[in-house]
Amino acid sequence: MPGRKKTAEPPPPRGTYRHGDLRRALLDAGIALARAAGPDAVVLREATRRAGVVPNAAYRHFASREDLFQAVRAAALAELAVAMEREIARIPAGLPAVEAARARLRAVGQGYLKFARAEPGLFHTAFSGPEEVEGDTDPAKAGRSGMNPFQLLSSALDELSACGALPAARRPGAEYLAWSAVHGLALLVADGPLRNVTAAQRNAIAERLLDMVEKGI
Repeated sequence: MPGRKKTAEPPPPRGTYRHGDLRRALLDAGIALARAAGPDAVVLREATRRAGVVPNAAYRHFASREDLFQAVRAAALAELAVAMEREIARIPAGLPAVEAARARLRAVGQGYLKFARAEPGLFHTAFSGPEEVEGDTDPAKAGRSGMNPFQLLSSALDELSACGALPAARRPGAEYLAWSAVHGLALLVADGPLRNVTAAQRNAIAERLLDMVEKGI
């Protein structure tokens, strides 16, 4: 009819990408899906649709949904590592060794909890697999320091032990004790009975938990 504007049509699927561009585009689409709705939302066909290519084009880079999912999961872990590093970077310079070590362990926990609150979809995606974390040196899971979240926690505990604040006899396996406590709180806030507490209550609980980890480890 005269005067009626034409509805904009979506761009046609792209048949080709420059070398490497399509893999990045598919990964970015998968990350966006995970960010919005968690691990179950990462579907290869939807990622190809968002990237604007036909499904068959994706198989040159990701042979299956699982391949794409693992790449998205690695990216989620890397984002978590960056969030933890951001908190570590806020520690004032020149603190005494013990105080600096305690501050670093606390910063690791604070970064973890902040990421879980800010990015629940990526947080759940990061920890939706059964893979072992010790000895995992995949650079795709690392932050800017080259360390993944588990390595950042281990490094903080090593520093705490080196300055004498954590007895050597209690150092082995300490990662799992600290991690379990902080991860448990993150889940209670994300999906459990602490979901609707006020920000002030949530922050107070988090600080007390980190005090408990620091003193009890």
